[in-house]
Amino acid sequence: MRYDSEERFPLVDETGHTIGSATRSECHDGTKRLHPVVHLHVVSPAGAILLQKRSMNKDIQPGKWDTAVGGHVDFGEEIREALMREAQEELGIDASDAKPLATYVFESDVEREYVSTFCLIADPETLQLTAAEDEVDDTRFWSIDEIEENFGQGVMTPNFEMEYRRILPALKKQL
Repeated sequence: MRYDSEERFPLVDETGHTIGSATRSECHDGTKRLHPVVHLHVVSPAGAILLQKRSMNKDIQPGKWDTAVGGHVDFGEEIREALMREAQEELGIDASDAKPLATYVFESDVEREYVSTFCLIADPETLQLTAAEDEVDDTRFWSIDEIEENFGQGVMTPNFEMEYRRILPALKKQL
């Protein structure tokens, strides 16, 4: 997967307020400019969680299972707009009924993200998914037991494992 390294993202402070902008390459160059992203957790009424298997073409964590939807907020775009766009682009779903779960700052070796997480309750039997071939290799619902059995095995992204632990209580309240 190739990205436009000159694509512009907003820079935000620790409360999520925009304070400037930077290119994708600047945000990912190790200087850890704080920029916003959105994550959507799709959960069945029975509590199973939809995960996507990241494309082998991804430059970060290829082939690992991750949050159903995740993506950067574009400069000038509102968080809810980014959520709707990313859900449509990655899985072809409408996220208008998604509820906010939490916000937090995630830091890796090369970047810092201001993460806004959301939850969408959806019936796996009626959910129509159209996964973006260049971003997603597979999707499936995982039980909580299956997710936890695979922790630390290199099956899932470290970011998903960290976020899952952080938001599980809030996810359970949505059911």
